This record gives sequence, structure tokens and C-alpha cells, in this order.
Amino acid sequence: MKRVAVVAVSALAAAVLVAPAQARQPDQVTESQAEYVVLYKEGASGARQAVEAAGGKIVKENTAVGVATVTTTNAGFAAAARSSSAIEGVVHNRPIGSVPDQARASAGVRKAVEAKAAEKAVERAGHGAPASTGRGNPGPGAEPLAELQWDMKQIRATADGAHRYQQGGKDVLVGVLDTGVDGSHPDIAPNFNAALSRNFTVDIPVDANGADVDGPCEAEPDRSCEDPADVDENDHGTHVASSIASPINRLGIAGVAPKVSIVNLRVGQDSGYFFLQPSVDALTYAGDHGIDVVNMSYYIDPWLFNCTDNPADSAADRAEQATIIKAAQRALDYAHRRGVTLVGAAGNQAADYTKDYTDTGSPNFASVPGEAPRERTIPPSCVSMPGEGRHVVSVSSVGISKRKSYFSSYGNGYVDISAPGGDVYDTPDNTRDVTKGTLSAYPESLARARGELNPDGTPNVGYVVRDCDGSVCGYYQYLQGTSMASPRAAGVAALIVSRFGHPDRRHGGKTLAPGIVEAALKASATRTSCPDPRAFTYTRHLPNGTTATDTHVCEGGPLRNGFYGSGIVDALRAVR
Repeated sequence: MKRVAVVAVSALAAAVLVAPAQARQPDQVTESQAEYVVLYKEGASGARQAVEAAGGKIVKENTAVGVATVTTTNAGFAAAARSSSAIEGVVHNRPIGSVPDQARASAGVRKAVEAKAAEKAVERAGHGAPASTGRGNPGPGAEPLAELQWDMKQIRATADGAHRYQQGGKDVLVGVLDTGVDGSHPDIAPNFNAALSRNFTVDIPVDANGADVDGPCEAEPDRSCEDPADVDENDHGTHVASSIASPINRLGIAGVAPKVSIVNLRVGQDSGYFFLQPSVDALTYAGDHGIDVVNMSYYIDPWLFNCTDNPADSAADRAEQATIIKAAQRALDYAHRRGVTLVGAAGNQAADYTKDYTDTGSPNFASVPGEAPRERTIPPSCVSMPGEGRHVVSVSSVGISKRKSYFSSYGNGYVDISAPGGDVYDTPDNTRDVTKGTLSAYPESLARARGELNPDGTPNVGYVVRDCDGSVCGYYQYLQGTSMASPRAAGVAALIVSRFGHPDRRHGGKTLAPGIVEAALKASATRTSCPDPRAFTYTRHLPNGTTATDTHVCEGGPLRNGFYGSGIVDALRAVR
């Protein structure tokens, strides 16, 4: 999946070649009504008046960082708004009312669910046998599925490791900026803070080309496009939340920090897209409400990398990308100044972010009719947000052997820290093993909708696991990705705040300066040197009978390098 930093546990990183398209010209809009995100110029007055003068109507405004969502019927709105001295930039968000009603009535969410299930079935072909629950031999004080959590053993976030000394405190709040969190999952519910959780997204039925995005609006009782703040119709956010803080409750697994509170700050669409305004709103909300740590396992769409000077882009495209960088950075700065430790996934492109990279997938969302991705050469001056933003702890992924995962992006000076995110080909014979992914919570409703359960509720696929305590059952799935590594680092950050934080006089609970948390994360990490030779070759024997090889070059020394940053996080050392 491109839009969120997760790779299905048996996924082959396949490049999809898209025919080059003309660079879009955002100022030339033909739909009857369009939506934009407008960035106000810092210190300037009259931004609202400038929006209105350009023919726009503000429907949502974040005054903390000066970002507004605007609708307009004026085809020249963007150019008119940019000409104002009070406006820093304008970004296309999505079209409104330009798609026929029959397109809106399409299969929508059902179609997206079926496509996801088909994708998993293909990628995990040959692994259809149900997985063992792992119950029977957990160690003293360990959760029933603890023996399946090789990742927690690796970072010593176990009953006889960090959890013996520190499990986190309920007054430490971890915000999950993702596709939502299933707050009813029995292995999340005890730590789910419903009062503070918010959904900053609105479902998008179709894009500018009439293609399904999130499907029809289905939230009951009024078929609203705004889902409740305790659901996840994608599965990504639930996996992340569980990795951070599944409780010790004699069911399933334990997270890295099993007693901290999870706050769902939903910024991702059901489809896995993540847009600018929700990200900005969630970050400022985190800063205003005493959130201690946030996890961001995604990049802001529609550009994997935002460039301000790339000759492959039109002037209008460059202006939009510059606006995304500025707006996202303002929000990151705002949260950081207010005590939020920012943790982000390094990305799954298997790319060295300090070298030129060929991107064939951007822009990946049609906000303008006819828009399509095109091939671009990306120099290191371009940035992926929020992962490359200032103050963000960027996390690469390692597998069970502690090698950098084959899919994980890297780069000396880019990666800050590493953590287990899985690598299904990290096996003695380089063949795929789903249990070398990471196991975390999975919404039962999605498992049923995707046909992954038998009539009696037992899993019928090898990447889904069920565990029951009496009549209460929880479902879990194996996934791999830097999306899975990042929350494990965020969990260790939450343990550090729990152990060393001081009273938060503004919000109650505890707080600890993000700079101190980051320093403690790095200082307590297990120093891990580059492989020898530094040009490490990955061999993968794929299910279709072919073999793939890729070589990644690690730069740097034992104290910091491009594969591991300052090392692999260690929960026990962090709290002792």
C-alpha cells in the first residue's frame, strides 16, 4: 500500500508503471465547485477578506497555524488568492459536485473491502492454513500470544523485561494519527480514551475522475460522511494503536506501553489517503490537549515527496508542494513547542532518502479531473511530510534477525532510530513466512467482511489469529512495514514520559520535553553497525517461483548510520 507506511506481510514490492501525464495546472478548474486548503501568511492580516474577495467560502479554519479549508465556484480562485499579500499558498483538496450521482451510488466501501481482501489473498497465497494461537506456554505474567511477539522480545518490552519495571501510566497520552482506531476491540478498549479522541476527516465518495475513494457515506443514523471517533474501516490505525498500548488483560498481546492511554486522532481516509488539513488539525489539537507522544505512520497526499524546485513539475505544482511543506511544518512546530514528541515512519520505498529517487506514483489522488501520476526524479532537496519534518523522530524497520527490512527506506542523516516492523523474507532460506511480520489487533468487523473467518469465528487464513478469554475474543493480524516500526518506538517514548515525566500543570498528568524524550530514545538504543559488506543484498524467493534481489548501501558509523540511525530501540534500557 503506497499511502500508508505498511507493506502487507507477504507483499512483493512491485513497481506500477504509469504513463506520463501532463503536469496539472491547478488554477484552471472546470468543476462547478472545488475545495482548497489555504495557508495564511504569518503575521499578515486580512487573510479571510482575501479568501472572500477571491470568491471563496471558509468552511473550516485552524487559526493556531493559519490554515483554512475553502470552497468556491470561481475557476480562478487559486490565482486570485495567491495574488494577495495575506496568503502564503493554496492547495487543491478535492472537487465537489462534479461527479454524477450514479457514481456516488457505486459499491464504495464494499468494493474497497473486496479489493483489499483479494490483494491479501494473492499476496499470501500458499499461507491459507489458520495460524496457531500460541496459547499454552506464555511465561509468568505474559499475555497468551506473547510467544508470537518476537518484536517485543527484540526490544525487551516483555513481562520479564521493561514491563517488570514500567508499564506506562494512564495519565500519559499517545495520539494515533492514522485511519482511526477500533475503540471497541477488547485488546484496546481498556486503554482507549474516548473523551479526547477525534475524527478530523470527512469521507470522500469519489475523486475528480469519478473513481471510488472511501465509498458512499454510511455512518448511522443519518448516513453522515463523518465517522465516529472510535472506528477504523481500514485496519491500519488499529494495528498501530495495539502495538503501542494493548493492555495486559489475559487476552491476546501486550503493547510496548500497556498502561498508557490511546487517543484516536484520525487523519486518514478509509481508503488510506492522508490529506493536509486533517493532519494540521490533529497536530494542533495534540498540542492544545496535553498529548505526550504522537505516532504518524503515513505521508501527506497527494505527493510522496514535495519539491519546491523540481523542473519535472509545473510552477503551480511546485507552489502547491511548497504550501504543503510550510503548512505541515507549522503544525509540527506548534505541537513540538507544546510538549508533543513526534514519531514518524521512515517509509516503505526501499529508498535512500539522501540520494536521487524515481517516483512514479505522484500525484496519487485526482483533485483535478484528468489528473494522473507521472514519473519524476526526486532529488534529496524534496521532502516527504511529515516524516522529514523538523522535530520528527524518523523510524526505520528491522526484521527478526535485526537486519534492516527489505522494504524500509533509509539514509544517513534521515533515519533517527530503528525498531522492529517485520520482514517476512528474513528467514534462513529467504522464503516468505508471515509470522516474521508483527502481530497486533485487527477489527473483527473487517475480518468478517473480508471473508477471513469461518462461520464459527475461527480464522481461515494464516495471517489472522484469534484469542479468547471465555466468551470474549480478540482478532489479530500480521503486518509488516515502517508503519509497524514507528509505533514501537512511540511506545518506548511513552514509557520514557511515564518514567521520567513531571506534572503537567496545564493539562494534568505528566509531561516531558520532546527533546529530552528523543535524547533518551537514542541514548538507550542498541547501537547497531552497518552490515559487512556495507552493500547489503536482499534475496527473496517469491511465491510465483521467481527470485528478487536488491542491494542497499549503508553509510555511517556505529554511533549513527543510514540503516539504524542511533540504533534499535530498547524499552528495558530506556526505563532503567
